[in-house]
Amino acid sequence: MLLEVSAHPKPGNIHRTRDYEETSYEHYLASAVASGPHFERAAQRGILLSSGAILPKEACVGSLIRDAVAGTLAAQRGGNTSLGTLTLLVPIAVAAGMTLGRGYHTSPARMRNNLRGVLRRTSVTDAVAFYEAVVRAKPGGLGRVEALDVQKPDSIHEILRREMNLFQIFKLAANRDSICSEWITDYEITFGLGYPYFERQLSKTGNLNEATVNTYLRVLSKMPDTLIARKAGPQRARWVSKRAREALDLGGASSSAGLKEIHRLDEELIANRHLLNPGATADITAAILSVALLSGYRP
Repeated sequence: MLLEVSAHPKPGNIHRTRDYEETSYEHYLASAVASGPHFERAAQRGILLSSGAILPKEACVGSLIRDAVAGTLAAQRGGNTSLGTLTLLVPIAVAAGMTLGRGYHTSPARMRNNLRGVLRRTSVTDAVAFYEAVVRAKPGGLGRVEALDVQKPDSIHEILRREMNLFQIFKLAANRDSICSEWITDYEITFGLGYPYFERQLSKTGNLNEATVNTYLRVLSKMPDTLIARKAGPQRARWVSKRAREALDLGGASSSAGLKEIHRLDEELIANRHLLNPGATADITAAILSVALLSGYRP
């Protein structure tokens, strides 16, 4: 989380040289630090799972996410900074704990294999706890849906009545939210697209910041940001992806021409207030970095 928010210039999102009026870089730093103990608890749950000391439904992924969100909100006054990121990183922490608990190195393949079970074996209690997390965080850009809308009070009663777990709920929302899509595809963007590209960029540039920004642009160029799509429509989301691709074609953060284009895009996206901030892409970038760190990379 610290490395993701520090990467700059990351067009349309907060970074070390870009604040929003109500939320600053420092708010994100405080949130990341406050998340640490919650990731530790998630990893400990994974270790207990690996030994059979608890059942998969007792991993309490939803509660871990809810408590981590509450921790970030208590640590700073900039509002919701990390709901999407925590929704991706908490399960990764559980999967990493499972991998270590079984005596293996936390390689991407092993973590993803364990992650698959963590995601699919969530419980109804996880679903309710996640809805509570969203209510606390009050994220912007949710939009409205007919079924199980998190903003409707009767949704939790319907979840309980239908005995739906969190994976099943995310499956319903996968076509309109990249975070939910990651859950039901075992983090295909993170492991399949982003992490291999990040590794190649690190090898090529030897520069963490360049590799992170270029990976962010790569993900954005390939996957139109779903937060933008909900706020401003799919056409604008595709336009932002096109611009990210153009910046990469010029060399991205690794060339002067690419950097100039990235700065230009950053100014254009920020000028549209919060309509064009690629928040889902930033969340996935944090997940990619977490996989790299857990696999042994050190800045």
